[in-house]
Amino acid sequence: MSYLKGFVIIITCWLNSVNAETIFDQTRNRTIPIEITLPHNIESCSTESKCPVAFLSAGYGISHLQYTFLSQQFNQLGYLVIAVGHELPGDPALSVSGHLYETRSENWSRGAETLDFLQVSLSQRFKQYNFDELILIGHSNGGDISVWLANENKSYIQRIITLDHRRVPLPRNSGLRILSIRASDFPADTGVLPTEIEQEKYGSCVVKIPNAKHNDIADFGPVWLKEKINVLIKSHLSGQSCSELIKA
Repeated sequence: MSYLKGFVIIITCWLNSVNAETIFDQTRNRTIPIEITLPHNIESCSTESKCPVAFLSAGYGISHLQYTFLSQQFNQLGYLVIAVGHELPGDPALSVSGHLYETRSENWSRGAETLDFLQVSLSQRFKQYNFDELILIGHSNGGDISVWLANENKSYIQRIITLDHRRVPLPRNSGLRILSIRASDFPADTGVLPTEIEQEKYGSCVVKIPNAKHNDIADFGPVWLKEKINVLIKSHLSGQSCSELIKA
């Protein structure tokens, strides 16, 4: 019996292990690095009762492997998490001059195509997970990529969570659940975030974390900030109101 118990533990750990790999998009001749982490309740995921999925997009210059505090939180909540590396060697550098909404649009459009490709290809591979009601979560430029795709009105996007994205305007759409968690050191561009009236109208929510820094939103950031972000995300997913999140 003890041998059987040990075998079950080993199998369970293997099933919940991290799987870093690359996927090839033949249409664009593009390799996409991803990290797949499985939900802790993997045994309850089936084609008849599909578990939820989150696509996690990193900030520019930060590895998609540096957001384990988020992926582990989503895994604990029952989500399959796909962390996506958007920038490859040879890609044009992210523009730092001119009208950034225009000069960075190529990057955001390319990233949105990547997420769209992954939605199709991975849904065929992981049939016990629900790719038709995705959560898109992204930090900084990864948030801009996620919002860019959401603005294309993809029916498979259920919810958007951005971590201090600053350039691409969030959808004004009552059909999407939207949470934007803000740091305190840099403002978003005009029109990116919904006003308080728009938040009330569309059911979106903007929460600013005092003393939080934009570049600290990753595994190497302070523990208190990562814990605060995870509390806000968990509360948002559980259905707490925006007023409750702001007080959290």
